[in-house]
Amino acid sequence: MLNPQHLAAFATIIRAGSISKAAAQLGCGKSLLSRQLAKLEQDLGARLIQRSTRKLTLTEIGEQVLHEAQRIDTALANIEQMAGQHQQEVKGRLRVTCPMPAVARLVPVMTEFCRRYPQIDFALQVEDKLVDLIAGQIDVAIRVAHLDDSNLIARKLVDSQRILCAAPAYLENAGHPVMAEDLERHACLLYINAAGRANDEWTLLQDGEMKKVRVSSHFQSNNGLALVVAACSGAGILLIDRLIVSKQLKSGELVSVLDNYQLPSGSPVYAVYPARDWLALKTATFVAFLQERLFTGV
Repeated sequence: MLNPQHLAAFATIIRAGSISKAAAQLGCGKSLLSRQLAKLEQDLGARLIQRSTRKLTLTEIGEQVLHEAQRIDTALANIEQMAGQHQQEVKGRLRVTCPMPAVARLVPVMTEFCRRYPQIDFALQVEDKLVDLIAGQIDVAIRVAHLDDSNLIARKLVDSQRILCAAPAYLENAGHPVMAEDLERHACLLYINAAGRANDEWTLLQDGEMKKVRVSSHFQSNNGLALVVAACSGAGILLIDRLIVSKQLKSGELVSVLDNYQLPSGSPVYAVYPARDWLALKTATFVAFLQERLFTGV
């Protein structure tokens, strides 16, 4: 297969009028261009240029090859220009995936990003399961989990805090818990893990002392958003990552309880993307934007 670089060098030699002038234009050695030209003629099995001390003269096949080589030279220049613009302008389609609980936080930030960079188009894929980023041609994935080692690049956005919260209406009826032990007499909303077991033992910390409280529940689910809806409906007290209920806390649908206690950290939040030698500017800019805006105040 012919080397496109050799064809482009051939076109530059003819355009410049000599190998030495072409080498000066390209910023390379004259001997290098001479070798590239000789290799091109060897690969074609034909002489392209008749050389003399005064000038270069194209052979008949040289004229035909030059016509095609000029097109390749132009194409290579266009590709270089496009690549340069690609790395200078934030534009193009960004394919992003995130779990359902992150949607409420992510979408407003995506629309803000679009306003700042109007040449960006988003394709958001909402999946609670892990997506193959390379097979799915995903640029960035938001993952709320402790990550296993992989060939992906992971940028931590935040260590998600956990919170105890409930609807004001529930607290008006059932009363506000004051001590960790008070949770034992409250209705609590429990998350069911993949093994089908409800997390009914909650850990709280106060002044370095750890307290484990066994709670009871009339409503359980393996879906965090279902638990949030139940909490907003006044069904009980919820232990959950603050990320998931940030909107409800801001609106007042839910309020925090037992603020005098600390809770173990929730799952860390990462922006994950495939390892590449050259990271697209749109991807790098979006990840930096996420770090700046997405989890501020979570």
